[in-house]
Amino acid sequence: MAYLDGIYFNLKQEHKIESRSVSIVLGVNLEGHKEVLGHWVSDSAESASFWLKVVTDLKNRGVQDIFIACIEGLSGFKEAFRAVFPHAEIQRWIVHQIRNSLKYVVWADRKAFAADLRQVYQAPTREAGETALLALSEKWGDKYAMAGRCWENNWNDLATFFTYTPEIRRLLYTTNPIEGYNRQLRNAT
Repeated sequence: MAYLDGIYFNLKQEHKIESRSVSIVLGVNLEGHKEVLGHWVSDSAESASFWLKVVTDLKNRGVQDIFIACIEGLSGFKEAFRAVFPHAEIQRWIVHQIRNSLKYVVWADRKAFAADLRQVYQAPTREAGETALLALSEKWGDKYAMAGRCWENNWNDLATFFTYTPEIRRLLYTTNPIEGYNRQLRNAT
């Protein structure tokens, strides 16, 4: 399993401070141990072509396969990743999808909408999640069509974790491993 993320740092280059993206790949091996597979500095992590270079570098450095890739919803990111690791399963970060959905919901409705949304991603099975997503769309679709549509459009990449046991689901569901590493990196710099 691998978590792929990017964070921004202010770096001093040629006597001036500039914001740079540091792309990070954090792997979890078959024994469950976390390993930082690398850091890549660029002007912007929001480029699928840059991430293609990153995963190509991983492959060239000896990473034979990645079974599950936990990624952001960057356009073209999945295709870039699959070009190098075609058999990897893709899991989009649920936390980012929740945040993205809630930005379409007015403050007064957020608590109720979030409770209904929780039924989708905390469902015991993929089928139950799909049923909850349909119920969410029926209840909120007229008022917040975009919030539900972003789940429907990305469902295959959001629902990957349903095929695994609850212990593995927790690893796929959250961004905690990579966010924890990012915090440590920020504290060190």
